[in-house]
Amino acid sequence: MGPVLAGFLQLLALIGALGLAYIPLGNYMAGVYSSDKHLRVEKWIYKGIGANPDTEMTWPAYLRGVLAFSAVSVLFLYLLQRLQGILPGSLGFDSVNPAQSFNTAVSFVTNTNWQSYYGEQTMGHVVQTAGLTVQNFVSAAVGIAVAVALVRGFARSRTGELGNFWSDLVRGTIRILVPGAAIAAIVLVACGAIQNFSGIHEVGQFMGGSQQWNGGAVASQEAIKEFGTNGGGYFNANSAHPFENPTPFTNLFEIFLLLVIPFSLTRTFGVMVGSVKQGYAILATMATIWVGFVALMMWTEFAHHGAALQAAGGAYEGKEVRFGVGSSSIFAVSTTLTSTGAVDSFHSSFTGLGGGVTILGMQLGEIAPGGTGSGLYGMLIMAVIAVFIAGLMVGRTPEYLGKKIGAREIKLAACYILITPALVLIFTAASMALPTPPHSMLNSGAHGFSEVLYAFSSAANNNGSAFAGLNANTDWYNTMTGLAMLLGRFLPMVFVLALAGSLAEQKPVPATAGTLRTEKPLFTGLLVGAILIITGLTYFPALALGPLAEGLAS
Repeated sequence: MGPVLAGFLQLLALIGALGLAYIPLGNYMAGVYSSDKHLRVEKWIYKGIGANPDTEMTWPAYLRGVLAFSAVSVLFLYLLQRLQGILPGSLGFDSVNPAQSFNTAVSFVTNTNWQSYYGEQTMGHVVQTAGLTVQNFVSAAVGIAVAVALVRGFARSRTGELGNFWSDLVRGTIRILVPGAAIAAIVLVACGAIQNFSGIHEVGQFMGGSQQWNGGAVASQEAIKEFGTNGGGYFNANSAHPFENPTPFTNLFEIFLLLVIPFSLTRTFGVMVGSVKQGYAILATMATIWVGFVALMMWTEFAHHGAALQAAGGAYEGKEVRFGVGSSSIFAVSTTLTSTGAVDSFHSSFTGLGGGVTILGMQLGEIAPGGTGSGLYGMLIMAVIAVFIAGLMVGRTPEYLGKKIGAREIKLAACYILITPALVLIFTAASMALPTPPHSMLNSGAHGFSEVLYAFSSAANNNGSAFAGLNANTDWYNTMTGLAMLLGRFLPMVFVLALAGSLAEQKPVPATAGTLRTEKPLFTGLLVGAILIITGLTYFPALALGPLAEGLAS
């Protein structure tokens, strides 16, 4: 079997698995967030934090809950790292320095999981399990909660209430993420991923010296890292490490994990707004972009015109021979089109255009299918923009799901789509213009620029992966990427929740003969076009200086 055919068959198997999970998981999640009953363990948690889960919240109250919980989480994780040197199970590692502690705390709380450190040489068992792994669960649950609040904004009328943040947070964690990750961890352990709390030990002699590895609760962290679209690995090699991702089957299984919730949330959306066809329209948009990007990536990596690459049958540099070019291409596209950021190959070693595909995937806003929750609410914002564009073309007040899209709604949507590109471009420009930050670049020219552009595209879009040729463990990059992660996570949430509140207050508008049918393929095409055009106009000059210049020159 040739490598191209193997990659194609893996893609078909992945699509089949996602299709089988779509309806049951989507319906289950809709039931979780629509139920008025609380599990016993959930009641214990509510009592412990002093929350009343039955109290409805307006959007400002919901937002305060999101920000307060996230602020406490950042502080807790920061202190845990700063105190690591005196904690049990530290494996002899010192406390993490302030700049890196800040960066890592912000990274995991914002669901970015950007790592400017070697995991196996920096974090002990306590920080990994009580700090990083816990945030993998709750940061993902926060994203789903905000998405559900926006869905309620479309589904409800004549009220400003969007549900209860604490209830949504706890339910998402207890009923969705914990059981799903537990099942996934068992599968990974059965396939060879490690799960222990062993210390540092030698694993053999290499080139006249010894190599040391430490153990850890790797399978459980790997499971939620993918299932919650987090991405932070136990080891520096991330999902290319055999302790995290031992076989081609686990590689495909991990891709399935990182895609299954974002895709299935479109079914949840359709069920909650009372029209599964609307969910299918959003799903079709996400799937069209994802499949298109996978095909483009495979083409760039298999069909490159370089003589050495043609002789090898593809661009194998930086890719695990266990997985090959096809599977690595699927993983790279899936991890950058979601907010996962996990990697099973070295993105910096992809062809110039292939590296550009990974950057563009993040710059779309990671909405195809995007992160847990963030992908859905990002796509719904783009749907509002697309409806507005359609309204301008026919001279009609735009409507979406029975809600009028007026001046307030379009201003909030516009602010949402502008904030992340502004962060990416401003921080990238500053890093290139100031005298010290460029010293962190391993390469000069177009590839070096791509390293910096990738870093801030990853941070501001809460992805977390890196080109890896950039030394990001400096005060400048630890601080600036930390700020990009914070602003890129929470400023968009402000606009999302404000939009949800505005929509929930409206009374429904009956559909007429002139209403745009947003469940039809025509709207899916319009939405795909709007996403690509808006992103292209925003980022094309920067992409032309980096990956496009490199790809066309090679």
